[in-house]
Amino acid sequence: MELVEYNAAARLINSYGIKSIESKYVKSAGEAVAFSKGRKIVLKAISNKALHKSKAGLIKIDLLSVQEIEGAFRDLQKRAKKFAPYKIIAQKMADKGIEIIVGGREDAQFGKLLLLGLGGIYVETFRDFALRVCPITQFDAKQMISQLRSKKVVTYSGKSEKILEGLLLKASRLLAENKLSELDLNPVIIREDGYDVVDIRILK
Repeated sequence: MELVEYNAAARLINSYGIKSIESKYVKSAGEAVAFSKGRKIVLKAISNKALHKSKAGLIKIDLLSVQEIEGAFRDLQKRAKKFAPYKIIAQKMADKGIEIIVGGREDAQFGKLLLLGLGGIYVETFRDFALRVCPITQFDAKQMISQLRSKKVVTYSGKSEKILEGLLLKASRLLAENKLSELDLNPVIIREDGYDVVDIRILK
């Protein structure tokens, strides 16, 4: 299996109408500062050798001042040395919301499977997720959402349910129409009025 480069992965999901958060590879602390434009940003070191960036300490969040950004960039460089080769990516800090995961994989028996669940660490901690075989229908999307014990939380008591249904249908099409072994959009920060895909991992 081959890990798809981050920008290429972002272009692929964007081509299906799945909105990834604004991001850019940066080669220096100065480039990261310039990217921030006075906004809060996140810095991540990306390496094929470090699939769980948070566990490896390769993510710095809530960076605003020049000093914070420069310090975080230098620290990431030190931490990422053992995962070389690596790149550092700057991202706009997502607005607050609920973390969910939208993912999928190729199954030898069933073919492409789509997953929806609580995101971040919670998908493993609470095991609150739903699975369907691709391609899914709008009815399937509704059923996946209803199946979650956390339904009221992730849909803001139904206010973001249509947004989530649309995201699931787009992810299903992406999986069904491409030769992918694995799709991992985790976390997706969902809010009442929209969402941001914060991290993308695609394996061919």
